[in-house]
Amino acid sequence: MISDGSSLPGSPDFSDTQRAWAYVPSQPIEGQSGGPLSGLSFSVKDLYGVAGWPLTASTRAPVPDPGESVLVRRLLELGASAVGKTHLHEIALGITGMNGYGGTEHPTLPGHSPGGSSSGAAVSVALKQVDFALGTDTGGSIRVPAAWCGVAGFKPSKDHPDYSRAGVLPLSPTCDHAGPLARNVATLACVHAALTGTQIKAQPWSGLRVGLWLPEGWTDRPVREAVEAFAAQLEGLGASLSPAVLPEMLDAYTPIVLSEAAQVHREALRQDDPGFTAFTLGLLRQGAALTAAEVEAAHARRAEYREILDALWSRFDVLLAPAVPTPPPLIGQETAELEGGPLALRRAVLRLTAPFSLLGVPALALPTQAEGVGVQLMMRQGHDDRLLGLGLALETGAGSDAGSEV
Repeated sequence: MISDGSSLPGSPDFSDTQRAWAYVPSQPIEGQSGGPLSGLSFSVKDLYGVAGWPLTASTRAPVPDPGESVLVRRLLELGASAVGKTHLHEIALGITGMNGYGGTEHPTLPGHSPGGSSSGAAVSVALKQVDFALGTDTGGSIRVPAAWCGVAGFKPSKDHPDYSRAGVLPLSPTCDHAGPLARNVATLACVHAALTGTQIKAQPWSGLRVGLWLPEGWTDRPVREAVEAFAAQLEGLGASLSPAVLPEMLDAYTPIVLSEAAQVHREALRQDDPGFTAFTLGLLRQGAALTAAEVEAAHARRAEYREILDALWSRFDVLLAPAVPTPPPLIGQETAELEGGPLALRRAVLRLTAPFSLLGVPALALPTQAEGVGVQLMMRQGHDDRLLGLGLALETGAGSDAGSEV
């Protein structure tokens, strides 16, 4: 089932040293034979409802039952086999991978964070335990672990009809997305093509207008240099690059996400000690304390930020930005050391990734030549196929030509 011959979770030589797996059944759920994804295996982030499998959202607190995931069922019908469920940052409210079960560790750097919230998803892919993984992305939860673990991740356009969130425990309905992670874009494109029925062709970079969003001081030097090297690669393929400017959008993102998360978990929050870790409980209580006026103001700011991003699409075809501000931090590290000075790690990460979940545009996270450093590419909403095609071109070396197909 795993094309490179790596051991399956549950096999005698399998060990979950990184604590990536939340649930591994005695046998995978086999996909239907003869489908376009037959022979591929996938892991399922433990927010997706799977019949017969438990759902904890990596917390010891009670969580609502979202029902059975439409997307998981669809992938099984297309031939892929579900191996098990992966851990996440508790209820998906975080970017490091910590949770009520001890948290997940980086696949190759002991003592370091894999990123979150789709931490186990990225680890299961990076360790070649599955061919692809289902994650979710509310503020960077696919792109951040993809970047830190050296894999690829795709966040489709908001409410993409082929990436259903029905049967997925929400965090923030306004910002939530479902999407895959894999070791390469070719696998992401294969999954996307099976889901949509549209073949993904490598797209030429020649003549494209690329906006480089690299705010001064928002990353450390290794990340800045990796992004600049990636930008130079695109110029070498014929793209034209110029600076793009976007504001920090956390003043809209944070109230929306925390208020909606508190609503999702309102029953648990009726208890004095529902079982969340202290950090998660504090964020949920903060969200519950927001007034309707504060949340309404955040949505108004979101509308203003959408106008700013929409204006950029008149100047640029693609946006390029760092997906993370630093290489993988140590587990428990709370501060990022940036060229602009130290900053709380959570803010340093989210201000780079949250805008594109807040505003619902497709985003593709790709590794760079620097270990543990990834970039993200964004296009306007609905341009998912073309974005994957651009990523495929970089991977196949067809950046100056069109016509390669998955």
